[in-house]
Amino acid sequence: MDDRALKKVVIDAGHGGEDPGTIANGITEKDYTLKISEYIHNRLDEMGIPNELTRETDVTLDSNSRPKKVQSFYGNGDDVIVVSNHINAGGGDGAEIIYSLRNDDTFSSKIAKELETTGQNVRKYYQRRLPSNPAKDYYYILRDTPNNETVIVEYGFADSTGDDVNQIKNNWENLAEAVTKAIVEYAGGTYIAPSGSNYYTVKSGDSLWSISKKFGVSVDEIKQLNNLSGNLLNIGQNLLIPKKEEVSNTNTYTVQKGDTLYNIAKKFETNVDTLKSINNLTTDSLSIGQILKIPSDVINDNFNTYIVQKGDTLYGIAQKFNTTVDKIKKLNNLTTNNLSIGQSLKISSSDNSNNNLTTYTVQKGDTLYNIANKYNTTVNELKELNNLNSNTLSIGQTLKLPSNENNNIIYTVQSGDTLYSIAQKFGTTVSAISSLNNLTTTVLSVGQKLLLP
Repeated sequence: MDDRALKKVVIDAGHGGEDPGTIANGITEKDYTLKISEYIHNRLDEMGIPNELTRETDVTLDSNSRPKKVQSFYGNGDDVIVVSNHINAGGGDGAEIIYSLRNDDTFSSKIAKELETTGQNVRKYYQRRLPSNPAKDYYYILRDTPNNETVIVEYGFADSTGDDVNQIKNNWENLAEAVTKAIVEYAGGTYIAPSGSNYYTVKSGDSLWSISKKFGVSVDEIKQLNNLSGNLLNIGQNLLIPKKEEVSNTNTYTVQKGDTLYNIAKKFETNVDTLKSINNLTTDSLSIGQILKIPSDVINDNFNTYIVQKGDTLYGIAQKFNTTVDKIKKLNNLTTNNLSIGQSLKISSSDNSNNNLTTYTVQKGDTLYNIANKYNTTVNELKELNNLNSNTLSIGQTLKLPSNENNNIIYTVQSGDTLYSIAQKFGTTVSAISSLNNLTTTVLSVGQKLLLP
């Protein structure tokens, strides 16, 4: 494509040098904004989108020099896109996009949609006015880059109590790729998925059904992941394809600071040689965040395993599995109540019975999708109910299933749903659903929860 037909792009790595930005949970904003910006820059180069970086090293750019640097590349025309990358703070969770008063929300909403495909939630995309002069933008990077289409992308909260810390540390490349896709398509270019990604480009003759068969997933999964309300596709359209979850004959453990192969082997009642063999390790060296396979036969068949999540306490876990703190401590040879994120705990299967809760024990070959399908729920509902941060399952893991005291299925309304389509899907009637939920209208809201007979 002729470069003259493309919008130009300036990528701004927020903060830098003497200004580190937000620092929390091992995240320094200026470092991550530079990594993200360089990633986007390299990907735009690959697809022939003219672009420049405001900084390529750890240098200081103050509020006067940064906007001048932005407009030094391509001027102040409205054919220039400026993306300023940031990491948020303040204890929230999720991405935010701020767009200037001179522009509409088309570009920012496109960024939001693409970020959602990575699994990151988007809090909002919005404009913010300067209190002393509501005719002006609050943020200087928006205010002082006149005519350019400037947006600020906050990828998540470094001090989040949700999953943002994990998203930023371990999923930043996918977040950057999502923003790259939005930029390329908005700039008028042709997006090309990176090699090895799970994007698929629609070809002549393709249908959602044929694509679903090709990748061994369902039409509904593809539609939900890509926010599609209909079945129509366009040639050249890029679809994100759900990755098939697999349950192997091994459990996994995430390496923490201070871990060695010896203490991990001791923790899981195995040996160093076995760990090295099943993980194809040639040395004893480990990296923080590295995922290790743990032999499943080291877990007693009478126990389920639970991986400690951020915010977990022994008391909370005991409540979750209808057991006691003392039982968990005795079973796991714990001498204190201290827990580590990623730590594997044995939970006696006999303690998991709770008459007011429907549960399911993961079997070999199970995925979140087929479990959700079997029990007429959704993958997101299962993940939310069980505090799961990924789609990975372990054989013997106990999952809570959405239900109520009368064992009614709880269904979350999706985009495009109607009472009639839901009734058809679950083999019931509109009147039965309306009666059970005391509905006085057929109007539904996305995210609304319905009890199903």
